[in-house]
Amino acid sequence: MKSEAIAASPPGTGSTRNLVLVLGDQLDHRSSAFDGFDAGQDMVFMAEVVEESSHVWSSKTRSVMFLSAMRHFAAAQREAGHVVRYVALDAPDNTQTLAGELARAVATHRPRRLIMTEPGDWRVRRALEQAAAGVSAELEIREDRHFFASIGEFRAHAAGRKQLRLEYWYRELRQRHRVLLSPDGQPEGGQWNFDHANRGNFGKHGPTDVPTPQAFSPDHITRDVMKLVGTNLPSNPGELDRFDWPVTPQEAQAALQDFIAHRLPNFGMYQDAMWNNEPWLYHSRLSAAMNLKLLDPRDVVRAAEQAYRDGDAPLAAAEGFIRQVLGWREYVRGIYWLGMPDYLSRNALSAQAPLPAFYWTGDTEMQCLSQVVQQTLEFGYAHHIQRLMVTGLYALLLGVDPVAVHERYLAVYVDAVEWVELPNTLGMSQYADGGVMASKPYIATGKYIQRMSNYCGHCRFDPAKSTGDDACPFTTLYWDFMMKHEKMLARNQRMTLQLKNLARLTEVARSAIVERANHIRAAGGAPRRSLRLL
Repeated sequence: MKSEAIAASPPGTGSTRNLVLVLGDQLDHRSSAFDGFDAGQDMVFMAEVVEESSHVWSSKTRSVMFLSAMRHFAAAQREAGHVVRYVALDAPDNTQTLAGELARAVATHRPRRLIMTEPGDWRVRRALEQAAAGVSAELEIREDRHFFASIGEFRAHAAGRKQLRLEYWYRELRQRHRVLLSPDGQPEGGQWNFDHANRGNFGKHGPTDVPTPQAFSPDHITRDVMKLVGTNLPSNPGELDRFDWPVTPQEAQAALQDFIAHRLPNFGMYQDAMWNNEPWLYHSRLSAAMNLKLLDPRDVVRAAEQAYRDGDAPLAAAEGFIRQVLGWREYVRGIYWLGMPDYLSRNALSAQAPLPAFYWTGDTEMQCLSQVVQQTLEFGYAHHIQRLMVTGLYALLLGVDPVAVHERYLAVYVDAVEWVELPNTLGMSQYADGGVMASKPYIATGKYIQRMSNYCGHCRFDPAKSTGDDACPFTTLYWDFMMKHEKMLARNQRMTLQLKNLARLTEVARSAIVERANHIRAAGGAPRRSLRLL
């Protein structure tokens, strides 16, 4: 598929009845867009465009994930007897925008109607609506059945509530879908949430015998895509030497079974833990497959629950994992569509600093950040605590513009689709929505990272120190953040203990911390060794 692959109009018709639009994160042959599909009259439309790898600086890994999965989906559609108009990235006449390619398809095939499942990105939905209007084509957008709840159902849940907290939505969905409930309708184990049991670390000796996740060697389609991306996006970040992600529904199912059998039992206890040169630990590697719709979340939840009921996984592990899929994933989608497009412009902390350059290279003396960034560039992956409490925390404490953080997160992760990435980044990580998602800013000193990992043991910075050349930048910037936002934080009851600790700092200590923090910012967001100790 090195050039534009355009199918002729279906046999026996002068024009196409319905043109079914399929985006890169809609690779489900059972989606609502295919309801009533007639292979003799209808056509599938898919397009690879530079726009989707350049509106943010999309990593090579992410681009390969999407394009390979798209090509496999198109091949499966053809095998099913469907006519597919597929425009490759290097097609000579490719306009390199979704809107432009849709306009060309409409002009060529004259469909009576355009049909698609609702996009997961507000920008894409708006662009396609405008493109359809521009060519006077009827566009029907259908509900996305991939999720446990519709956007409308979340709106109904949110109506009249002063706060939108995960726990209440999660319980509602657990009850509605009868997940992890005992016969009397009560939660298994007598409580809804076992988060307190899911905060273990590996101590001093580290993890032992962590099962290696099943890898999926690139086939000829994926290898072609890797060459295509390397040629057309040579300066984009990321590496492809270790690409082994599932790119078909069959591979995604195998990845699910591998996780359930080998890593779910320990997932709960160690889901927040981190360790040098251990990118996967007990995590699932399933989010990308779910977000591209290669894997149905109902299958994922069902498999985790069955593992608990069969005695193959403890309740805390099954519940903790199910909460991420049935709870958090559905919750952030609701927040996204409830708040967009205004949500993207929120900046409650008035953060304006640029994103440090090392977020794209990993070139920093801070071991935790170096590890997480380099891991992300190598695999297109970091787990939720690495995103929240390492790269996200540092950006928050440094005062980085939340849109810059969002664009970086959207660019580098293979599972990044805006509906899930933006609320997690701008809301949960950066507190830029002022508390819509998180009840308080998730801030901590370097001691948190020391407790949850062995990163600090390989680092020259001391997490117990806030000043001096060897002071941990996380610790310095934590106290600087607390001082800078003290009035705002004082209105939050959950910050009471941290504010009491702040009150114990002398004026001399405060001045020294501010000076050290300014030194870090002046050095581009990362401290450099200096002769003068601050």
